[in-house]
Amino acid sequence: MSQNFLLYVIGIVGVLFALLVVVYLIINKRMSKKETRYVAQLVQGTKKSVFNMDVFYQKFYIKCTRIPFLRRYALKLRRRLEIINLEDEFITRKQVAAILFKAILIIIPLTFVVIYATHSNYLLMCSLLLFELFFMETLLEGMVDGIDNKLLKQQLDFFAEIRHAYHEYNMVEEAIYEVSQDDEKEVSRQAEKIYEVLISDDPETELEKYYDIAPNSYLKEFAGVSYLTKEFGDRKDKDGASLYLKNLNNITQEMQIEILKRDKLDYVFQSLSMIAALPILFIDVVKSWAIGQFAFTRQFYNGTGGFYSQIGLIVLTFLSYMLTRKLKDNGSVNTAKNMDNPWQAKLYKNKYAKKVIDCFIPKQGTKEYRKIVQLLKDSASKLKMEWLYINRMCAAVVGVICALIVLFMAHKMAINYQFTEPTSDYNLISMSEKDEKKAMETTEKDNVFLYKFQYDYEVTKDILAKDVADSDEYGASTEEELEAITERIWEKLQIVQSEYIKWFEVLMSLVIMIIAYNVPVWLLIFQKIMRQMDMENEVMQFQTIILMLMKIERVNVEMILEWLERYSNIFREPISKCVNNYESGPWEALEELKNDISFQQLIRIVESLQAAVEQIPIREAFDELDTERGYHQEKRKEANERMISKKSMIGKVIGFAPMVVLFVGYLIVPLVGIGMTSMSQAFTTMSTMS
Repeated sequence: MSQNFLLYVIGIVGVLFALLVVVYLIINKRMSKKETRYVAQLVQGTKKSVFNMDVFYQKFYIKCTRIPFLRRYALKLRRRLEIINLEDEFITRKQVAAILFKAILIIIPLTFVVIYATHSNYLLMCSLLLFELFFMETLLEGMVDGIDNKLLKQQLDFFAEIRHAYHEYNMVEEAIYEVSQDDEKEVSRQAEKIYEVLISDDPETELEKYYDIAPNSYLKEFAGVSYLTKEFGDRKDKDGASLYLKNLNNITQEMQIEILKRDKLDYVFQSLSMIAALPILFIDVVKSWAIGQFAFTRQFYNGTGGFYSQIGLIVLTFLSYMLTRKLKDNGSVNTAKNMDNPWQAKLYKNKYAKKVIDCFIPKQGTKEYRKIVQLLKDSASKLKMEWLYINRMCAAVVGVICALIVLFMAHKMAINYQFTEPTSDYNLISMSEKDEKKAMETTEKDNVFLYKFQYDYEVTKDILAKDVADSDEYGASTEEELEAITERIWEKLQIVQSEYIKWFEVLMSLVIMIIAYNVPVWLLIFQKIMRQMDMENEVMQFQTIILMLMKIERVNVEMILEWLERYSNIFREPISKCVNNYESGPWEALEELKNDISFQQLIRIVESLQAAVEQIPIREAFDELDTERGYHQEKRKEANERMISKKSMIGKVIGFAPMVVLFVGYLIVPLVGIGMTSMSQAFTTMSTMS
């Protein structure tokens, strides 16, 4: 077997090498075509060898955008990377192509290995190939997150250099321009954009445009503080320090806390996703070991019980993998999704589909409608109401179809088991090769009668007994043997003829359809619960923003609310509502905001804003933020620790659930249950004989 495996591996490697050579020759041949001349000009003067990776990545990007399957991933990556690269088309295409190329180099060999290792088990093969799609998503997101984290860490050095440049020039825009000259760093492109905003004719409008494309909130804060300082001038704090530099220090501390949080989350979840998916690789291993060591488990693992257990374990693995990813990625910065025209919107434009979908969407003003709207807000989902119900209906249809397919396969497997498994009583140890060969001969003899009467539903036991007695296979048997043989074949025939989809199985499929219909809503509830852990973290970020703004001249309550809206995530909806209603009455708008939220720390901030509207200056309303700055920082660190601890605990429960079910539910429980049943039958037989 090892020699065959080596031959397969050598063959696969040879095919991959030949494919790479063919791809290289094709690309090299087409280098002079018109569509790639512009790409070649982009790297004119940088070519170091006959084959240049920059040109290859640009051409590879064009090919990926033309292949339907790869196009989806290419555009998804592009939406995130073009924000970081700020209109630099060449670098964006290069990074997208590089990430996709690395992913393909991993996925293609893995696909060959999966097909080779599971060619005899189509269910497991399909499950692993489907899992590869999820793995590819994780791989791509991990690479993009790496670029995002790299940018965030570069910002620490960038702000440190800004401090030195500001001391030298004492002008915000000149300091930013001086530091932005390093073209090798991603943060330099952001600095150049911020510099262009500050020196533009209408910096306020340009700043609003930059807020829409900034890769993280810290660059937004930096751009906003730099603009306010340029417009209103810098001033000294009570201790004589520059207010602008002090605000830079506050933003830096925020970034340091965020980087530590991300590093800890990456450390906690770095292997949980793989642990959640790992059991799917060992289903066949556990099954083969159990059958090899305990022959009496063959009927369970090769029958419908084992099949249903495999399906349940595969579904649990996929759910655990998805929930683990959601748990880790919840609240991540800069998760860009194209929600302008998704497939749900295209489907809803069809007038016939729209009529059907509208029948399921609750009417506006009803309790159910308000409940779903609130859930979408609380979970910060970008889905519209009709898109959510399209997802629910599609999940229901897929669920009932999959359930019926599984039931059909289970009945087919039960029939196949009667025709292929050795005919023998339970053996508590294992059958020898001689016994197994004899048992298979008995099975082949029994199959003659099963094939003959499989679709004859009017056959009786007497007809079968007469046919067995007159047959060449069992004609020479004694009367007692004929009776036992007839009983055995009759039991097999009853099983074969009864294996069809029954009414209660259809009912079970409908129950699965209802469960699948509610899965999208349950995922939103899960996301809402996870987001509630981040509430305290977001409110503490609000405190930092207010601390930076309250000492700047001409800052009022409305401007503070606009900044809070810009950086809010969980509380964006009620704050946006307050900003829109502010002109009609500041106190009333803030009072309505206070009624819309239930988080006590944010309510205190709103009460301070109410005091700053009519009674006292903003600096005095939030004076405690300055005096308790150290306390709030420590509290935020402790809140992050608690949040990571909670996510870690939930993640470990979800991540290890498939592994526990594999060994306990799929191995130990069947061994104990079938073993106890076999012993009970053996004792009963012995008692009868005695």
